[in-house]
Amino acid sequence: MNKEILRMENISKSFPGVKALDGVTFSLQESEVHALVGENGAGKSTLMKILSGALQPDEGTIVLKGEKTHILSTHDAWEKGIGIIYQELNLIPELSVFYNIFLGREATKRGRTLDIEKMRNEAFLLLQRVGARISPDVLVGELSVAQQQMVEIAKALSLNASVLIMDEPTASLSENEVKKLFEIIRELKRNGVAIVYISHRLEEVFEIADRVTVLKDGKCMGTFDISELDKDKLISLMVGRSLSETFPPKSKKAGSPVIEVHNLRLGSILKDISFHVNSGEIVGLFGLVGSGRTELAKALFGSYGSYEGEIFIKGKKVEIRSPRQAIRSGLGFAPEDRKSEGLCLGLSVFDNCLFPIIDGLRKRFFIDFRRAMELVQHFVENLKIKTPHIKQSVRNLSGGNQQKVVLAKWLSVNPDFIIFDEPTRGIDVGAKSEIYHLMRDIAESGKGVLMISSELPEIIGMSDRLYIMYGGRIVKEISDPEEMTEENIMYFAAGLKEKTA
Repeated sequence: MNKEILRMENISKSFPGVKALDGVTFSLQESEVHALVGENGAGKSTLMKILSGALQPDEGTIVLKGEKTHILSTHDAWEKGIGIIYQELNLIPELSVFYNIFLGREATKRGRTLDIEKMRNEAFLLLQRVGARISPDVLVGELSVAQQQMVEIAKALSLNASVLIMDEPTASLSENEVKKLFEIIRELKRNGVAIVYISHRLEEVFEIADRVTVLKDGKCMGTFDISELDKDKLISLMVGRSLSETFPPKSKKAGSPVIEVHNLRLGSILKDISFHVNSGEIVGLFGLVGSGRTELAKALFGSYGSYEGEIFIKGKKVEIRSPRQAIRSGLGFAPEDRKSEGLCLGLSVFDNCLFPIIDGLRKRFFIDFRRAMELVQHFVENLKIKTPHIKQSVRNLSGGNQQKVVLAKWLSVNPDFIIFDEPTRGIDVGAKSEIYHLMRDIAESGKGVLMISSELPEIIGMSDRLYIMYGGRIVKEISDPEEMTEENIMYFAAGLKEKTA
């Protein structure tokens, strides 16, 4: 057993009306990856904010490297060797990589002028250590998300961090980038760094973690060696119930086509795309990064302004050159990045729900607020959106409830066809199940649903039929449930045309 480097004992923290943490104990050993899991609102972020100095506990003690300590600020946490990499990366796009790494701790010559050469050289060595082929001089804004994440790790290592907290580190990474990140994590382990790994992706937890601590409603449900658990047991600990029925029953009978697409082309991005979605069914769309799946969704919704080919909605040919035309034609689109594309985070649940139909609520020069309030309250109740009131800022809702607001926004339009691009990204397993059932209810109400997802269990569990994309084309349609296996799907998604026995 490795030496214990950190112990948080009986940590409690309350906010007005909410007990976020209730006597939580969490320990961390040298050279281990310790996963911290739980539903949204379980207390994971609060516990890590206390460890990183952003919050102070109401009760409890922290022992770091054998000594009782108080972590007074994020700067104090840095000084004590505790680094944190948030899901929303904390870098300045307009500054170079080396400036970002040493921001606030700049090297100087005789305490007067900045020692640019020293910072550049040290940044180069740190980037090499994490296997990042990135120039220290490049602007962070020019890097991919995966490269920015490596800069964040290099920044943490520049602090000589012995404890590294990673909050949903793979949320925006491709499959290959995830593999690279895991290689870096294993190398950090070999160098004695202890890592707290927060993730909703349980497959990753089982692949990378040594131990798992489960939080639920601010309480610790236990700490386990990864070998003691399987996925079903871990989910049961997280949500307090079995999720053997995670996915609702599939459609038994689909109706007539809601949307038909013929020979859709968009420059070199999309090539002769043809498919259809019937009323009452959920059709999956799967492809690896670069396959063109999100581009197809945006093209259907008029985001590119032009395309070649034909689109029919309920048998009627439509021209969709803008999102406004898409909405008028009976389409809805819940985008991949709900925070930047699907919602206005600074505005309320009320405002976000009514954006697409606000003009229809006008009585002459004024909004019919009574009708508007009734409509939003209807969605809050029917979609079970957990919010103190409908004037609550969407920014303050959990990921699952934000996604429900996106659903409410499009249901207010009453479209015939809805596209869901990564509908459960960054959402805990309990909220995922709720979103799945809501999507199935939408389909059973007579609408057509196209679901894009990177998660194979989700694609298989939700799809009545499935299209697979590769290189900007649809290369395979699967309607037989027995053919809808992970191996089969990945085979075609990798561009292999003929499956051999």
